[in-house]
Amino acid sequence: MMSVPSLTLNNGIDMPQLGYGVFRVEEGTELEKAVETAIRMGYRSIDTAAIYGNEKSVGNGVRNAIDAGLVTREELFITSKVWNDGLSYDETIAAYEESLEKMGLDYLDLYLIHWPGKDKYMESWKALQALYKDGRIKSIGVSNFEVHHLETLLNEAEIKPVVNQIEFHPKLTQKEVRTFCEEHNIRVEAWSPLMNAELLKNDTVQEMAKSVGKSAAQIILRWDLQHGIITIPKSMTESRMKENISLFDFELSEEQMKQLDELNENKRSGPDPDEFDFKM
Repeated sequence: MMSVPSLTLNNGIDMPQLGYGVFRVEEGTELEKAVETAIRMGYRSIDTAAIYGNEKSVGNGVRNAIDAGLVTREELFITSKVWNDGLSYDETIAAYEESLEKMGLDYLDLYLIHWPGKDKYMESWKALQALYKDGRIKSIGVSNFEVHHLETLLNEAEIKPVVNQIEFHPKLTQKEVRTFCEEHNIRVEAWSPLMNAELLKNDTVQEMAKSVGKSAAQIILRWDLQHGIITIPKSMTESRMKENISLFDFELSEEQMKQLDELNENKRSGPDPDEFDFKM
């Protein structure tokens, strides 16, 4: 079983630097088994969201792993996110309660505002702050926030977000957002770190993988880690899940890091936070 290092968040809590993502995975026993398998392999961080429609299966997989004696609840780091169809104070509280109920958990380790929307997020953030102060959530953060969203939030917030989860990969390095987060002690977490597998075919990545003796996915995920990024690759294939966590027996050189940095084209595989239509 692999041991994954943690990074300390600005509230003093440690978060595993590598987690298991479940975006676009349907509810069902296959996901339950995948979550349990991931935990068996050494993953301790599991990332889901209300909009994924699979919180129940994630919760079942977590409880199955606990019941099997693989792990205690305290050893896990479970994240979910509030969707943008209801970002009022009361709607956010209700969404959190619904996520807990679906997952069968007493608390979450991290709860995020999934997208900033059009100036709707301050009421939602106030709800997250209240839940945090009440000890209902261990940590609170945001996702897909640009610099101007973060500036607005920090101007009014009592509690600083611990994490900003953004699309991040060698084709979209988000230097401005990362620099701002670093200056304000907010950890950056990568979603779609492999750009929906598109980057696995990249010539530079493939050549580097061959020279290092690792897979293309391992090269990109190692690049994430060496940038101090928290990353949450998704795979339902057991061999790839194992590959994705096997990142701690090699390092990329400064030159290799630079080569990957230079692949940046500011190219998104997902929506632009300033343009995404959040209506459901």
